[in-house]
Amino acid sequence: MKQKIVVILILLLTLISCKKEFNFFQQENENGLPNYGNVDVENVFTAEDSKLQDKQNVVNTIQQYYDKVWEKGDLSGGFLVAKGDKILFESYRGFAKENNQVPINKDVPLHIASISKSLTAMAVLKLVEARKINLHDKVTHFFPKFPYKEVEVIHLLNHRSGLPKYEYFIEKLGLKPQNKYFTNQEVLDLLIQYKPDLARNTNTGFMYCNTNYALLALIVEKVTAHPFPLAMQKIVFKPLGMEHTYIFQQKDSLRAAQSFYYQGSRLYPTDKLDGIYGDKNCYTTPRDLFKFSKAMYAENFLRKSLKDSIFTPYSNERRGVNNYGIGFRMKVFDNGEKLTFHNGWWHGSNTAFVHLQKSKVTIIALGNKFSRRVYSALTLSSLFEDFPLEREKLNKLMNKEIDTTKENHDAAAESTE
Repeated sequence: MKQKIVVILILLLTLISCKKEFNFFQQENENGLPNYGNVDVENVFTAEDSKLQDKQNVVNTIQQYYDKVWEKGDLSGGFLVAKGDKILFESYRGFAKENNQVPINKDVPLHIASISKSLTAMAVLKLVEARKINLHDKVTHFFPKFPYKEVEVIHLLNHRSGLPKYEYFIEKLGLKPQNKYFTNQEVLDLLIQYKPDLARNTNTGFMYCNTNYALLALIVEKVTAHPFPLAMQKIVFKPLGMEHTYIFQQKDSLRAAQSFYYQGSRLYPTDKLDGIYGDKNCYTTPRDLFKFSKAMYAENFLRKSLKDSIFTPYSNERRGVNNYGIGFRMKVFDNGEKLTFHNGWWHGSNTAFVHLQKSKVTIIALGNKFSRRVYSALTLSSLFEDFPLEREKLNKLMNKEIDTTKENHDAAAESTE
C-alpha cells in the first residue's frame, strides 16, 4: 500500500512539473520571446560571499594600481572591482565626447568591443534553454544557402568554425557596403556569394573570428523574429536591470560615446565595419556589466549545465594555458586554477572583463582612449585567487615607471584580441 502511495505521489509531482513546463512555453509562444522573468541581482550572494580577508590591503593595492596605470597613464573610462555584491573600488575619468564634453561617470555607456561576445553568447544560451536553438544545429538549419555545411552553432560560440574573418575577406576582395556601413545580413550574403575558403577545417582547433558572432546575432534575429538590439533588451538587458546598456544602431550615433587615440584628444574615425553587431557594438557601463556578472553566479538565470558550458575549455588539441569556452577566454594553469575573462578592442576602445568563479570576484575596465594598459586589469585577479603568473606580472607592473610619451598603436598585435 505504501509503495502505491509513493508511486502516485511521484506521478503527481511529474504531472505538476510537466504542467509548469507547458505553461512556461505556452507563455513563451504568446509573447514571442521566452519568458525569462527578472533576476534579483542584488540578492545573488550570501554575506560570506562578499567577505574578504585582508580587505584594506587589497583595496590599497587596487588604489595604487589605479593611480599608476590609469591616473599616471592618462587613461579614460570606467573601472570597477567587486567581491560578491560589494564594490571594493570604482572610479571614472575622461570624457565620452570630443572637446571634453560629457564627463564619464557611472551612467555613461561605453563601447565594450569584444566583451559584447559574452553577452551575445548568453542570449544564444537562453534560447537554447528555451529550446529554440540546439547547440548542434547546423548553421544551414537557419540559412539553407550557407556554404559551410559542417559548421554548427557550438562552433560559432567557441570559435572552432574555421570561418574566414569578415574584416579580412571584405578587404581582400575590395568589397563595398550597400550604404555607408556593412550589416550582418551583408556579411552572410557575401559568404554565400563569394564562398571564401575556410581559414581552417571546421572543429579542428581554435581560431578567434568575429564572423562567428556576427552570424550568431543573425541567428538570434531569425529565431526570435526580433531585431538583435531588441532581442538583447528582452532576453538579457531588461531582465537584469541593465538600464544603461544597448546594442548600437546608426540612430544611436549622437548619444554613443566616442573613442580616441592615445595622445591628445584626437577622435578615432568610424569605418565601414561599424554597423556590424554581435561581435562588438554593445555599449554599457561597469555597473551594468557587474549586474551581468552577478547574474552568471545566480541559480535562476541559466540552468547549471549551460552555465558550466560557458567555462569549459573546448580547444585542447595542443597543451597550453590559453583556451576558450563560450563567449569567454580562459587561462587554465598547471595548478588547476582557471582564470576566466574576455578582453575587447575596437578603434580607441580597450576593455577587460574578469569573472572569477571561485572567489566570486568581478573586475571591469572599460577604456575609450586607446591603451593596451587597460588589459593589465587582469593581473589584479591574483589578489583573490592563486594565479602566480598574474601576481608576477602585477608586481613587475607596480615597480615599473609608466612612460606616457609612448604608446603602441598596433592594436592588432594584442595577443588577447
